Amino acid sequence: MSLLFRVLMLFTLFALLMCGKPNSDINEDVDLGIWNGKKSAIALTYDDGLHVHLDNVRPVLDAYDLKATFYVHTDSDSFKKRSSEWKALADHGHELGNHTVFHPCAGKSKERDWVSADNDLDNYSKDEIINEITKASEALSAIDGKSERTFAYTCGDTSVLDTSFVEGIKGLFTAARGVNRDFDELESLDIYHLNTHSMAGHDAAHMKALVDKAIEQERLLVFLFHGVGGEHDLNVEKEDHDELVRYIKQREDDIWVSTLVDISSFIGESSL
Repeated sequence: MSLLFRVLMLFTLFALLMCGKPNSDINEDVDLGIWNGKKSAIALTYDDGLHVHLDNVRPVLDAYDLKATFYVHTDSDSFKKRSSEWKALADHGHELGNHTVFHPCAGKSKERDWVSADNDLDNYSKDEIINEITKASEALSAIDGKSERTFAYTCGDTSVLDTSFVEGIKGLFTAARGVNRDFDELESLDIYHLNTHSMAGHDAAHMKALVDKAIEQERLLVFLFHGVGGEHDLNVEKEDHDELVRYIKQREDDIWVSTLVDISSFIGESSL
């Protein structure tokens, strides 16, 4: 056997061994990210079931194939008058989140003069607010056919006077969103009091900087919008909102963008 032939045989054997090397060894330095394989997770959430959510928000989200969560209070004018459009939105993969029926908030105890007596959470009992939340879920299920969804505390209120109702909703939802302004770490977040960043009067540059920070810190970023191009005192301009959506789409290699119900299900599975 010639020396050249022996060299070729050894080279072939070495190549075969390398081809059979486990992928876990070859790719051990590849960082797939902790958020479903991405560096960060982002949830776009929209409160109060407004007409502009159907008119201004859904078209741009669908154009870039991004899914969002819409927290609807089921007594809203838009939900009552345009239920077929909310059903179409849900059928397209967006989440209809629970935001109660009448959007009650603590009035007297927090000196909110704009809260009516009928919608003052201070006048509710714990059972009454949980009953209202349950009825809202029934109305939403009649529209989207879903049994799982998330909840957003109205005005961020989690109690009836001094009585918390958080424990009472834990069996009803996979997660609940608050109004505290912060990012969430996967290892330490409170699934029933997720943080958020409420957008009111902020421009695209501010919102895109939040996206960059979430990626850098590998955190969950939840955006909270009310008006988009009008219809609410807490408003962002449509152009700024649309620029944010485009930017998030451009960063999809680093960001997992999904509904909050899907993100919370992932969080639950990750904690097992």
